Amino acid sequence: MTPLPHLVQGYAAALPELSQPWEAASVPEPRLLALDEAVAADLGLDAGWLASAAGLAFLTGDLSALPDAPPTVAQAYAGHQFGGFSPLLGDGRALLLGELTDAAGRTVDLHLKGSGRTPFARGGDGKAAVGPMLREHLMSVFVHAVGIPTTRSLAVVATGEQVLREVALPGAVLARVASSHLRVGTVQHAAASHGPEVTARLVRYALERHHPELLGTPEPPALALLRSVADAQARLVAQWMGVGLVHGVMNTDNMTLLGETIDYGPVAMLEAHDPQAVFSSIDTQGRYAYGNQPAIAQWNLARLAEALLPLIDDDADAAVERATEVVTGFAQTYRAEHTAVFSAKLGLAEPDAGRVAEYLEHLTAEGLDHTASFRALADEAEAAGDPERAARLRAVNPVYVPRNHVVEEVLAAATAGDLAPFERLVGALREPFTERPGLDDLARTAPEGCPPHVTFCGT
Repeated sequence: MTPLPHLVQGYAAALPELSQPWEAASVPEPRLLALDEAVAADLGLDAGWLASAAGLAFLTGDLSALPDAPPTVAQAYAGHQFGGFSPLLGDGRALLLGELTDAAGRTVDLHLKGSGRTPFARGGDGKAAVGPMLREHLMSVFVHAVGIPTTRSLAVVATGEQVLREVALPGAVLARVASSHLRVGTVQHAAASHGPEVTARLVRYALERHHPELLGTPEPPALALLRSVADAQARLVAQWMGVGLVHGVMNTDNMTLLGETIDYGPVAMLEAHDPQAVFSSIDTQGRYAYGNQPAIAQWNLARLAEALLPLIDDDADAAVERATEVVTGFAQTYRAEHTAVFSAKLGLAEPDAGRVAEYLEHLTAEGLDHTASFRALADEAEAAGDPERAARLRAVNPVYVPRNHVVEEVLAAATAGDLAPFERLVGALREPFTERPGLDDLARTAPEGCPPHVTFCGT
C-alpha cells in the first residue's frame, strides 16, 4: 500500500498570529501537466500515487484523503514593493499545505500557488494560468541544476477551468517545495503589526528550524539571524549574476531568510551582457536591473535589520551600530562571492577580481551574449592545448539556459495543449552543462528581429 503524505503545521502552531487557516478552491478537472519525480522521491511521495485521482486532489489542496492532516493556512507577510512599504501582503493566491520531512531529515514546506482567493487576495481571483506555473517549473529545474539554492516545483496541475486575464487562459496550480517560506517580509510584518514578542518568537523559530547551531552562541539571536541572511543572500545573488539570472522583482517579500530563489514570474535570463538589462513589465524605472541586484539585496537586508533592531540590543544606538556592521559588511562578502563565481567561470586557478572586471567590461562594451561567451571559453582552452581547463570551464558554464524566446515558445505551445516542446526544454535544463545532439536550437541566441523580451508576474 502506498504510504500517504504526513503533513504537520509546525509554523502555524508556533506562530498562529502569522497565518490564517484557509481552504483551497475546488478544482473541477485536475490533470497532471508536470511532475518532478526526483523531488517527489526526496519527499517520500510515490509518483504513481501523485498522478492518481487522490494524488491530484492532494496536489490541488484537497486533503480529505489524509484524515490526520492539519488545516491548510495562508501566510501573512509584509513587504517593500518597489521601495514602498505595505504592512500586510500575504499569500493572496497560495496556501501552505504543511510541512514534510525529506530524505535528509529536514523539515520542508509544501506550498500551493494558484489555489484560489484567501483573506490576503486584495481583489485578485487567487487563480493562476498554465503558462506562468509551467514557467516556475522549468525555471526552478534549471536553477537547481546549476547549483543555485531555489524553491522546487513538485508538480503543476491543470484545473480544467479558465482564468480571466487579458484573455481567457487555462488554469493551473503549482505545488512548490521550499526549505521554508520565511521571508524578510515575514519579519517585517511581525515587527510592524505584532511587536517584539511575536518577532522574537519568529526569530527563534527560524533559527531552530534552519540554524540551531546559532542559538548557542553569545550573539543575540536576532543579530545571528541577520548575519546568516546576509551571508546567504550574498552567495545567492553572486550566483544569479554568474548565470545571468535577472529576478525582476526583488521586493522584500520575495527575499527568503534562507537564501533560496523564490517566485519566478518575472525572472528572465541575460542575453547580451548588460548591467542595465530589465525584463519585468512593471519595473519601469529599472530598479531591479541585472546590475542593481547586489545593491537591492543590501537595501532589503537593511529593511530586515530595521525590523530586528529592538531585539539586537536594548540600547538603540548600540543596536543600530551592531546591525549596521552586518549590513555594510554585506558588500565585502558579496564582492568575494562574486569574484569567486566569475573566476571559476573564467577557469582561473585563483580568484582574480581585476581579470573578472576586465572580462565583464569587454562583454558589456561588445554587447556579447552572456551564456555563449562564457561557454565558448572552453573551446578556446581546448584549442590552446589545455583540456583540463576546458573541462573545468564546461563544468561551470552551462550550454543550455532557459533562453527567453525559447521559454515563450514552449509556454505558448503548452497553453495551446502541446507539452512536447516544454518537456524537451525541461529535459535539456536538467543537465545544462552537457551538450547533446539535436538540441542546438535551445542554445542559440534569439533570432534577429525578435522583439524585446518582457516578463509578467502571472497574476
